[in-house]
Amino acid sequence: MAQGTQAIDRAAQLLVHVVESRRPLAVGELAETTGLPKSTTSRLVGALERQGLLQRLGDRGAVRPGPALLRFAQRSVPEESLLELSAAALERLAAESGETINLAIPTPLGVDHLAQRDSPYFVGVANWVGRRVPTHCTANGKVFLAWGAMRIPARLERLTDRTIVEPKRLDTELAGVRSRGFATAVDELELGLSALAAPVRGAAGEVVAALSISAPTLRLAPARIERLAPVLLEQAGMLSARLGHHDDVERGAA
Repeated sequence: MAQGTQAIDRAAQLLVHVVESRRPLAVGELAETTGLPKSTTSRLVGALERQGLLQRLGDRGAVRPGPALLRFAQRSVPEESLLELSAAALERLAAESGETINLAIPTPLGVDHLAQRDSPYFVGVANWVGRRVPTHCTANGKVFLAWGAMRIPARLERLTDRTIVEPKRLDTELAGVRSRGFATAVDELELGLSALAAPVRGAAGEVVAALSISAPTLRLAPARIERLAPVLLEQAGMLSARLGHHDDVERGAA
């Protein structure tokens, strides 16, 4: 019983250090700060990650708060949650595009949708809230993969035609996402469905969520994606600012 209590205390100690840090922490840093052996720290981080309380950036990267905590992420305004802070961005994007708008977060099992604004069109209306989707064939998922908020799955399979995606091809695509600042998915999750998504950053510059616009591919042609992308990036940036992120934080982290 005492050993079980000690393990809980140690895990809680690690969790507090990660949550209170202004930036992701390496496992070695956590071990040094808490005075725990690195092997014990790594094991506890793994357990907390499996429960969604912590998340590593990349396979063996730094540790940040996980999706279970990010659901209730609070940054600049203590009483307001990520959902509340995103309302203005969701409304603006819905008004500008007339399409379905979503707020999503990364989880160990896939992309979770937290909030949605519906399109007035009959074609393309679907409720994504509470639904989990894969990463490499969705715009939101590609955002999380491109900036290290999620790990690249071991098996890369397009759902529409069941073909296997070459890892090198995905790496090239993710480099393009980082370069232009947003991701797209055209006829990948489902034939006839297209989307574009942009990252939302927390106070330390880490990607904590994504905003997306989705619509039937016939309405979301390449030219329209290019027209909507600046508005999407603007609103994602404004939401990031509400969460305490500033451009100089990101540049300093780099």
